[in-house]
Amino acid sequence: MHRPARVPSQRMDTLAAHAGDDPFRFMGAAAPPIFETSTFVFPSVADAVAAFADDQEHYVYTRRRNPTVRAVEEKLAAMEGAEACRLFASGMAAISAAILSCVRAGDHVVCVDTAYGPAKAFITGYLSRFGVSATLVDGCDPAEWEAAVRPNTRLFYLESPSSNLMKLQDLAAVTAIARRHGIATVIDNSYCTMLLQRPLELGVDLVVYSGSKYFGGHSDVLAGAVLGPAERLRRIGEEECMLLGGIIGPFEAWLIGRGLRTLPVRMRQHQVSAAKVAEFLAGHDRVARVHYPGHPSHPQYDLALRQMRGASGLLSFELDTRDLNQASRFVDALRFFHLGVSWGGYESLVFLPVIGAMHKVPEAKWPSPGLVRIHVGLEDVADLLADLDQALRAM
Repeated sequence: MHRPARVPSQRMDTLAAHAGDDPFRFMGAAAPPIFETSTFVFPSVADAVAAFADDQEHYVYTRRRNPTVRAVEEKLAAMEGAEACRLFASGMAAISAAILSCVRAGDHVVCVDTAYGPAKAFITGYLSRFGVSATLVDGCDPAEWEAAVRPNTRLFYLESPSSNLMKLQDLAAVTAIARRHGIATVIDNSYCTMLLQRPLELGVDLVVYSGSKYFGGHSDVLAGAVLGPAERLRRIGEEECMLLGGIIGPFEAWLIGRGLRTLPVRMRQHQVSAAKVAEFLAGHDRVARVHYPGHPSHPQYDLALRQMRGASGLLSFELDTRDLNQASRFVDALRFFHLGVSWGGYESLVFLPVIGAMHKVPEAKWPSPGLVRIHVGLEDVADLLADLDQALRAM
C-alpha cells in the first residue's frame, strides 16, 4: 500500500503542515480529498481475499479504515511521537475505548478526582455494573497513587492539568509507580496538546484527546483520538473501535486534519494572550485566586516548568464572592466572552462550573458559585482585558 512521503523534519510546525499528507497520491491536490464512502470495492476475488486478510491495513469498510481518516491519524501520530493513532467520533468515545482496553471485570482503577466529569462518571459509575471498582485521588502527591494501589489495580487514569482547578500530576513519578506494579496509564492531554506536554516521553502508555478542542480549533467538529504503541492501538482497532463503533466520519476527520495544520500558530497566540489575562486577573481586587499553571502563583508552578512547555488558553479563577447572583452579573456583563461549555476554539468562552453541577449532584457538593472558567480565544487581548475589567466592575 502506498505510504505518504516521509517529512524530512521533526519540527512541530512542519509536521503539522505536512505529516501524513502526500499531494501526489491524489493528482497533486494540495488539500487532501475527502473519501466520503462507506464501502470499497475490489477488481477481483483475489484482491478481496488479500484485503480481508488484514482489514486494518486495507480499505474494506469505513468502520475499519478510510483513506481520509488514515491520513489524519498518521499526522497525529507523527506530531505526538507515537507509533500509532486511532481517531474516534468524540473525545468520550476515545476515552471510553482507551479505558476499556485496559480493564476487565473485577479490576480496579485509580482516577484523579478532578478529571473531566463524563470520564469520571464512566469510571466510577458505568464500569461498576461490570464489577470494575474505582478510587479517586487528589493526585498532586505521587504517594497518593502508590497508597491507592490494590492487587487488582489495572489502570491509572490521569488528566494533567485537570478540569476546572488545573491540578497537575507528576507524570514521570506516577508512571514509574504504575510500571513497578504492572499498571497501565492513560492520560487526557487535551489541555496541553502534544505541543506543550509529551506524555509518552514521560512514561504514559496511552494518550487520549478531545479533538473537538484545539485540534479542530473552530468549534465546528466532534472528534477524539487515542495514541500510543502500535500493538495496543491494533488491539483497540480490533475490539473497542470495531465492536463499539465509535468511529469518526471522513468529513469530520478532514476538519481535524485542516485544524492541525494551524495548531502551532494558534497555540502560540492562545498562550501569549492567556498569560496576559492570568496576570491581569491575579492583580485585580475582585479576584481572590487564579488557577493557571503558567502563572507563578500556581502551587505546582515548578512542576509545570519541568513537565510542560507552556500553558494553553484555558484557566479558572475565583471571584471575591461566593454569591451566585454576583457571579451571574459578572458573566452576563461580558461582551467578548460568550457563555458556553467546551473550549479550545478560536473564540473566548466563559462558564460557571456550578451550572453543570446544579441538576446532577447535591448542593453540598457544588463547586463554589464564585469559580469561573474561561477560555482565552484569538481576539485582540486588549479587548479581552477591557471586557473582563468592565464585567468585574459591574458586579
